[in-house]
Amino acid sequence: MKTRRAVLLHNIRSTHNVGSIFRSADAAGVERIFLSGYTPRPIDRFGRVRKDIAKTALGAEHALPWKYCSSPAHLIKKLKRNGWRIVGVEQDTRSIDYRRFKQSKKTFFIFGNEIKGISSQLRNACDTLIEIPMHGSKESLNVAVAAGIILFSTHR
Repeated sequence: MKTRRAVLLHNIRSTHNVGSIFRSADAAGVERIFLSGYTPRPIDRFGRVRKDIAKTALGAEHALPWKYCSSPAHLIKKLKRNGWRIVGVEQDTRSIDYRRFKQSKKTFFIFGNEIKGISSQLRNACDTLIEIPMHGSKESLNVAVAAGIILFSTHR
């Protein structure tokens, strides 16, 4: 089964995380990235290239289509109508281990803020929540590292 995958980066603060996710997403075969909230974009509002994103993306920001969306809720509704399964990557009481996740034909992954994660509103809009189990003293991974693990583990 040929799978399709897209990503939403919502309220990511770090340009380096955004660039790293672009690079990993491109390498893992993701077809598109959506940016929302205050997530920095590869091209700023004045049409200038964000060199800090380009530094870590290494050209993936040109190779991988991306779009800014002002309302992730509207985007999610549209994707659901078109048969996409919405999957939040977040530690939550409802989350399942990512290794037990069965991918759909069309999967849309949401990654959130480095500190706060995905908002409860976006979590509630998800069809599924998945998480990466933590075994050490730290409670979470860097969002770019987590995105790399999830996107490569779901590449088919």
